[in-house]
Amino acid sequence: MQHERQIIAMGGLTLDAGDTALFRYVLQQARAPRPRVAYLATARGDREPFVSKFFEHTQVLGCEADHLDLFARTPDLDAWLEQRDVIVVGGGNTKSMLAVWQDWELPQRLRRAWEAGVVLAGWSAGAICWFQEGVTDSWAGRLGPLPGLGFLSGSCCPHYDGEPERRPAYRQMLASGAIAPGVAIDDGAAVHYVDGTPTRVLSTRQGADAYALTAGPDGVREGALAAERVTLDWAR
Repeated sequence: MQHERQIIAMGGLTLDAGDTALFRYVLQQARAPRPRVAYLATARGDREPFVSKFFEHTQVLGCEADHLDLFARTPDLDAWLEQRDVIVVGGGNTKSMLAVWQDWELPQRLRRAWEAGVVLAGWSAGAICWFQEGVTDSWAGRLGPLPGLGFLSGSCCPHYDGEPERRPAYRQMLASGAIAPGVAIDDGAAVHYVDGTPTRVLSTRQGADAYALTAGPDGVREGALAAERVTLDWAR
């Protein structure tokens, strides 16, 4: 049986009420009425405050959330991931996260889960990791391109309106050919991909959006991503 391969890439979250609406949307895409959720906080070194904050915002959403800790006694990953309906990846240092994942052979396991119908989602580092390339601040003092897992084609830049240096840096990388064309996602927005195609742009606040960027002889072009626009009601 062939399953839809779903990824929901979020620009940036503060874990306020509006962000809870994004989590609710992610859970609604799962194949189970009470989804079993895996939270990966690898990009923050699996530090407890970030894990607790995630649980605070999901405990009222009718799911069963658990945390995959790669910095403690790690479980049998295949068996653990087989029990999940949704995998959510948090923000932090993308380069360090991907290095740890590679050592645990997690990219292959995540791809198998995705192809089996598990919903993948995440914000910041947890968004760009799914693309071929992403714009990251993993290095202090500068933004740069970083290879991702390649589940989605092209590049991704999160925090597009949330951090003033993001937009000019991404456009400069595109203009110089340092990074492939791709998408930029504002804080408070997300893009829902189904089988590699963007189908919806989700927003929890006015003005939050996602954009398609390309580069050519006439410079960098930026326009609204071709997908349905959906405003999420956080109070629901």
